[in-house]
Amino acid sequence: MTLLWCRAALAATAVLPVASSIQLNLDDEASIRNVTATYAYGMMTYYSNNQTNTPDDKIGNLPAPYYWWESGAMWGGLIDYWAYTNDTSHVNTTRQALVANFGPNADLVVPAQRWDEACFAGNDDQAFWALALMSALEYQFPNPSDSDPQYLEVAKAAFDTMAARWDLTSCNGGLKWQIFPENSYGYDYKNSISNGGFFALAARLARYTGNQTYVDWASKTWDWCQEIGLISDKFEIFDGSDDTLNCSRINHMQWSYGVGIFLHGAATLYNYTNGSSIWEKRTSGLLERSAVFFSPFDNATNIMYEPACETVSTCNTDQQSFKAYLGRFLAKTAILAPYTASSINTFLRASAAGAAKSCSGGRDGVTCGSKWYTGNWDGTNGVGQQLSALEVTQALLATKAGNPGTQADVHIAKPAATTTINLPARPTTTETHPPNDAAAMSTSGKMVLVSVALMAVLSGLRLW
Repeated sequence: MTLLWCRAALAATAVLPVASSIQLNLDDEASIRNVTATYAYGMMTYYSNNQTNTPDDKIGNLPAPYYWWESGAMWGGLIDYWAYTNDTSHVNTTRQALVANFGPNADLVVPAQRWDEACFAGNDDQAFWALALMSALEYQFPNPSDSDPQYLEVAKAAFDTMAARWDLTSCNGGLKWQIFPENSYGYDYKNSISNGGFFALAARLARYTGNQTYVDWASKTWDWCQEIGLISDKFEIFDGSDDTLNCSRINHMQWSYGVGIFLHGAATLYNYTNGSSIWEKRTSGLLERSAVFFSPFDNATNIMYEPACETVSTCNTDQQSFKAYLGRFLAKTAILAPYTASSINTFLRASAAGAAKSCSGGRDGVTCGSKWYTGNWDGTNGVGQQLSALEVTQALLATKAGNPGTQADVHIAKPAATTTINLPARPTTTETHPPNDAAAMSTSGKMVLVSVALMAVLSGLRLW
């Protein structure tokens, strides 16, 4: 994944015919399905690398300013979209994208992503792609061709390569953020999202395969995160620590996707262990902690937001998508740990309603913004905004997919019949435009911000 402070810029999107604003009835399944289809459609207008003559190393990747990790996260969201709605519109594109990003050793070490548009691929990048593969397995998403590596093979190999990078040279273990040592701005940082992604992958592989080795690794990763302080006694998930200081100082920034990824992993192990008290305590603690990412104002009760950047309009391209993953992982937690469902549904319903009001901008009239608590579009747009609205809304349909499957289940990975979805007509032009005339381009001094951020960690200061 990119740095949390990497660039923020406007992504181009295809022009759509003018449509009415989003009308969401939270108590009508057909309405929810139609709204999610609109969000998914809007998101996919940012993607064009499935066209004829696209270079092989570009298939499955979003254009700048989006990084490789967010592409994997998007495909994971579309797998869930298919599972929850039975709409096959994006199945072939998603499957093509997944397979195109398998490495030469049937893993996720993709040579082209070593230099991912000036940001290096990291352990968290690999985790998001691997977690997409786990969703494909758990929901029996249509398989690759027989001549291609299969999802489980690649997910296991991704886990193995991450486990091999468990670093005992500092901090008594843990994964570094970045994989390659030439990445001077991230190689010396051990962060919660890389280790949380590894933890969640181990938990899901444990439940899917029944292999105790994955349970052991998940427990080991959790214990390490707790020991160095990335997980606090109050179940706060802090961003990371500098391993050149032996992780003696913690960056206390908190992000919504951090608590989300640990929550889903804990709920998965709660489910796999038939409700063990330790994983119930951890699941409950993380769910309680997730409440800090809701209710930004008294008149916005239970609406999700990103406290570190959203209310002051400083979220970058990556951060615009973080709410998507909290929404995704809350929905999955509610299924795996049913005792959490009532509380989670309260959050999801309020957030989906807020998101619908924010998806009222752009030339198409249904472009999604970032701030779900304002009652209207906030003028921002992008893959992250579309994916966040999609995730928190399709989460209301998650029970339609049933419990996530395991390897013991019978797998008949055939596309379901396409559901009828009401969408605007597809444009006939291939020209791309910004979705609103007033959108401004912004740039970032990435290396400067990184240097400042790491110096802050070194000195124990808080930047945010």
